Amino acid sequence: MPSPTNNFHGEPDAKHSTEMDIKTNTFEAEDTIIVKSSHRQPPPYVASLTPEDREKAEKALLRKIDLRLIPPVIIMYILNYLDRNAIASARLGGLEQDLKLKGAEYQTCVSILFVGYILMQVPSNLLLNKLGKPSLYLPGAMIVWGIVSAATAGVHNFAGLVTVRFFLGFVEAPYFPGVLFLLSSFYTRKELALRTAMLYSGSLISGAFAGLIAAGIIEGLDHVAGLRAWRWLFIIEGVATVVVAIAAIFILPDMPKTTSWLTEEQRELASWRLEEDIGQDDWTSSSEQSFFSGFILAVKDIKVWILTLLLFCIVFSGSVTNFFPSVVQTLGYGRIESLLLTAPPYVLAVICCAANAWHADRTGERYFHVTLPLYVGVVAFILAAATTSTAPRYVAMMLMIPGIYTGFVVALGWISSTIPRPPAKRAAALALANALSNTASIFSSYAYPSSSAPRYVLAMAVCSGTAFVAICSATVLRIMLGKLNKKLDRGEFVEGAVNTPAEEGISGEAAPRGFRFLL
Repeated sequence: MPSPTNNFHGEPDAKHSTEMDIKTNTFEAEDTIIVKSSHRQPPPYVASLTPEDREKAEKALLRKIDLRLIPPVIIMYILNYLDRNAIASARLGGLEQDLKLKGAEYQTCVSILFVGYILMQVPSNLLLNKLGKPSLYLPGAMIVWGIVSAATAGVHNFAGLVTVRFFLGFVEAPYFPGVLFLLSSFYTRKELALRTAMLYSGSLISGAFAGLIAAGIIEGLDHVAGLRAWRWLFIIEGVATVVVAIAAIFILPDMPKTTSWLTEEQRELASWRLEEDIGQDDWTSSSEQSFFSGFILAVKDIKVWILTLLLFCIVFSGSVTNFFPSVVQTLGYGRIESLLLTAPPYVLAVICCAANAWHADRTGERYFHVTLPLYVGVVAFILAAATTSTAPRYVAMMLMIPGIYTGFVVALGWISSTIPRPPAKRAAALALANALSNTASIFSSYAYPSSSAPRYVLAMAVCSGTAFVAICSATVLRIMLGKLNKKLDRGEFVEGAVNTPAEEGISGEAAPRGFRFLL
């Protein structure tokens, strides 16, 4: 490998090459090249472990983190999605008729949630990174959104519904980007795809169970205590959310350095694993986290915008989930049968997501694990628009959800591995990409008017087109990351938008320690 360079202009220097060999961090400040020693030794406990003991300790640590972190965040996300999408099931339970919604008023109530959702995501993640207390922050947000969701049962007109939906989006916003940031604070880049898939399985499981729960409530609770079944749907799911949120306060961790249910040795190992993975330390303390600097760094990084476009297109294609019960109803079955038929596509999606993400982590490959499922999604949308026959249409519906979300969960993990450090930048990038991508859900809602049933030709055509643009975006990102890896192979600094390695999230220690972007 060629010797590393001592500055940003690629001029070799033997003295500074030696300094790089002993892992120094170089950065530019006011036209002066400063070489600052940042060599870090492992903490005493980690240094004392033999390779065999290290492997055993790391497996025990991962097992402990998985058991304490993954199940609660999945359950919380199931309820997040249930509360958000309960309106789709409530529509089949008489919501439109009872509230006398006309024209595109139902679509407006669906889309307005994402206005509040988008506005809150970036400031919420910046605040979460600053506080470093996800065990309190995320359940606190969950309690509020559970109360707001239950309050939907009390609306009596369009104005009431649209107001509640806006505030529901506002208070639901902290959860998903916040949990993505939390996962990236505990797992290395090659462990993130599977854990992200586990998290996102919560939304897919909720899609599977939403129809079953709604079918039971609509069939059994209509007019009980003088309330229509769709009102009971919001009450039951909202109350369940608040109960789970209170329990989560006592289960969720904070950051690796501050998690009380890890031993001191495990905290050392958990932090060191992340430092080894990237070449520099991650979240250390609340006082060291700048509130706005991470946002500025994220905005200036072109990779963040390419990832945002990728997610935007996938989210638009996935907007079919907001109307999936209505789409399935076009097969010609009754209300309850249609709700039950929504479950199998989500079950298949959970299986496909887990298998694809597991293989992505095992191989370290990202591009094909994102794009190949999207090709399946394109075919599914075309098939749904092309025929009204029951069998091929249901095959298309079985493939839509897995085709879109199997690649989506790997793309979500690709954000953290592409924008790894500093943590403030990672938090902002996750929130920014997720927030802007969800703008697709604001106007995609209007692509599914009842008048377009049963084929929804325009919606299916646009969804197949956005899925293809997502494939193109992933291709551009892969080419870009490949070029950056070649620069790292040559020992060159990877320059960010403002020409400093630290702001790119890759310190001078990263390349010698073996850091490369995942393609």
